[in-house]
Amino acid sequence: MDMKDFMEFVQTTARSVGAEIASPWFYLQFGLMLIAAGIAYAAETTIRNRVDMSSLAMRWPLPLRHFARVMVSSASTAVFTLLVIISRVAMYHATWPSRSYLLMVAAKLGFAWLAIRLVTSVLRNAFIVKLVSITAWFVAALSIIGQLDATVELLDSVAIVLGGLRLTPLLVIKAGALLLIALWLTNIASNFAESRINATTDLTPSVQVLLVKIIRIGLLAVAIVIALGAVGIDLSALAVFSGAVGVGIGIGLQKIVANFISGIILLADKSVKPGDLVTIGDNTGRISAMKTRYISVAAGDGREFLVPNEDLVTQKVVNWTYTDKNTLVKIAFGTNYDADPRLVTKLAAETAAAHPRATKGKPPNSILTEFAEAGMKFSLTFWIADPDGMDNVKSDVMLALWDAFKREGIRVPYPVREIRVRGGALPVETTVEVPN
Repeated sequence: MDMKDFMEFVQTTARSVGAEIASPWFYLQFGLMLIAAGIAYAAETTIRNRVDMSSLAMRWPLPLRHFARVMVSSASTAVFTLLVIISRVAMYHATWPSRSYLLMVAAKLGFAWLAIRLVTSVLRNAFIVKLVSITAWFVAALSIIGQLDATVELLDSVAIVLGGLRLTPLLVIKAGALLLIALWLTNIASNFAESRINATTDLTPSVQVLLVKIIRIGLLAVAIVIALGAVGIDLSALAVFSGAVGVGIGIGLQKIVANFISGIILLADKSVKPGDLVTIGDNTGRISAMKTRYISVAAGDGREFLVPNEDLVTQKVVNWTYTDKNTLVKIAFGTNYDADPRLVTKLAAETAAAHPRATKGKPPNSILTEFAEAGMKFSLTFWIADPDGMDNVKSDVMLALWDAFKREGIRVPYPVREIRVRGGALPVETTVEVPN
């Protein structure tokens, strides 16, 4: 369709619309549609107030129950369509069929919207539901008024040639629709595969995450290739963009690519995995999720640290549960010189051994480490089976050790400073400023 044909199409459409609006039957049909719309709105309000959607048709088969709920949720459209059909039938038999053409179009549009709502009700994503519903309704509207072929020709007449690729609005719309369908099916397939992989107990968490990512990426690539091939796009024609894409990745997307590759490396070498307790810099927490670009570390106090995968590969990471969950707890304390050091080490070891989380197979150890200026310094070490709550365990043992010291009369030293003043006064230097 060239520009001349397009202008003729616009003029013909304008004349048809003008002739329709000039007819008195147009206003009668429009009035009947307004009355039907008002009745439909009132009927929907009444139905929604009186019908419980949660218990609607609970004893019916699932397809019928689903159909009933969609009809109730779209009650205004259903009532409007029914009233318009009745008006159309009445005018069709009372006068010429052409005088109720607008009612016929409105009835078909309402019926098309009900059919689209019924089909899209199986989707869960609200944005996709709106996009598919509006697009399908516009296509149905163009088909009903007989302008679908002309619109398709118009969208295909405007083109941009890039190498061997002829890019038109129609091609973009078809590719977008097929990509949307392909990605939706890919998401369903990948979610099913993920549920099956996560249910397998023979695989470690890191291997499960790695397999899920590989499946998602593979299905996504296959979906894109199939969708582009279905609309007639030759992938070799896109080779002209490969240089620009390479430069873009090298300059602007290098961090994203680095994090993606680092994530694959982390999943392959199993240095960290979901559930590990790690310390990265000043942040300590348990890994709750491993994503394509980052890992999520839950600190235990409501915070979550999102650490880029590249940082885990290039920086020092302390993994408390890499090969063994057993954790050594260290407590440093001191006493004054009046205490018996042998009794102090004995009390400390017994106090740690009495804690319920202390490992029974590895007895605690307490040693004297230093004769300091303020008193004797000791070190207490003991093992617990899991690093979770290590600070709480350390606090419990220190409180119990404090009670044991109180019972035995052992004092904990603290610094004391003594100031002696000679001559009855502190020396004070006074400076007198003489004005000029």
